[in-house]
Amino acid sequence: MTSTTEELTATSLLRFATAGSVDDGKSTLVGRLLHDSKSVLADQLEAVEHASRKRGQEAPDLALLTDGLRAEREQGITIDVAYRYFATPRRRFILADTPGHVQYTRNMVTGASTAELAVVLVDARNGVVEQTRRHAAVAALLRVPHVVLAVNKMDLVDYAEPVFAAIAEEFTAYAASLGVRDVVSVPISALAGDNVVEPSANMDWYGGPTLLEHLETVPVGSDPSLEPARFPVQYVIRPQTAELPDYRGYAGQLASGVLRKGDAVTVLPSGHTTTVAGIDVLGTETDIAWAPQSITVRLAEDIDISRGDLIAAGPAPVVTKDVEATVCHLNERQLRVGAKVLLKHTTRTVRALVKEISYRIDIDTLEPRSGAEELNVNDIGRIVLRTAEPLALDSYTDNRRTGSFLLIDPADGTTLTAGMAGEAFGGALAVPASEAAEEDWV
Repeated sequence: MTSTTEELTATSLLRFATAGSVDDGKSTLVGRLLHDSKSVLADQLEAVEHASRKRGQEAPDLALLTDGLRAEREQGITIDVAYRYFATPRRRFILADTPGHVQYTRNMVTGASTAELAVVLVDARNGVVEQTRRHAAVAALLRVPHVVLAVNKMDLVDYAEPVFAAIAEEFTAYAASLGVRDVVSVPISALAGDNVVEPSANMDWYGGPTLLEHLETVPVGSDPSLEPARFPVQYVIRPQTAELPDYRGYAGQLASGVLRKGDAVTVLPSGHTTTVAGIDVLGTETDIAWAPQSITVRLAEDIDISRGDLIAAGPAPVVTKDVEATVCHLNERQLRVGAKVLLKHTTRTVRALVKEISYRIDIDTLEPRSGAEELNVNDIGRIVLRTAEPLALDSYTDNRRTGSFLLIDPADGTTLTAGMAGEAFGGALAVPASEAAEEDWV
């Protein structure tokens, strides 16, 4: 490509998530980012100023821009995931402001699951604490490609470079041990606005980008041509009209990779092979499509294909009924060994049995604890599932779209658990699972 960085980022979209411990100033940081980037409407700012005056504050409390729930404002904490949409001349953004509390781990997992970048906030006075390590671990578990360490409240440590350097070195080393490869550290003061949108006059020793500059220029996404094509079938189109008597198309969203007319493909889980006869995008035929386009695929042969099947080009995923995965339990109801659930993977939903809980990760120490018979809300653990029908699962390390799944309560359709197939943290925390039982429940 010959495009400049400016051209590449002008119309791109960055999804990023924020996380920080109590009183680290995360809500203030997000508010400052929105305010200084001119992304706050006049009536929103007026409402914040009015609420701040009622509290006896002279300056507007920018944290109120994101803490929308009454409980959040009263306690000064973030509870739910708040999504904010804003844009600069260089890039569009979807910001997921996620909770940092351990009891809201499930909400952080939800917000960071689709993020391409995570901003981890720390208080310069406290440095890297247990909660900071937890946030780094969740980012690593979810395979977030880029992490920013925002060292906040530098004004309270006299903008001292050694304080920032020590924190950045400790966090970078810890993140690297979890497999996080790209970490950028930025010294900021969210309250004063230092290095959030505008460069700080108080930290001339820092030569890196401001937080917003980094968000505007960090590489977004990956080259689709480097990933194998994965196309979950959502709907079969058979008009059977006079104009289109023999038309048979398979509609859905290309989850990854590039699909071309003439490509050899495998239909899973059946294993039948054929070639792509045509690709339609918004009713117009094209020779090529790339993720995440919504397309209709026509194949050279008539094969029994229905919703939930996967059309794959390139190396095909393994088809299996035995699923080993790292999961985060999202529901107040416990997930127990022996539970019968529904497993939703892309457009396919199958019955499944929880055969084993190999271990639960201690959220405080990040160590695996074996012997668990159930997972409680916010628990992260390793489980073994047996499905009634075969699934074509990629490893989550290789493909976040086709390596993830949800467990659902078959009685009422409630979402129970979010799962990531394959090893956790690149295998760093993996422990041998016990031998699975031989009996088949289906």
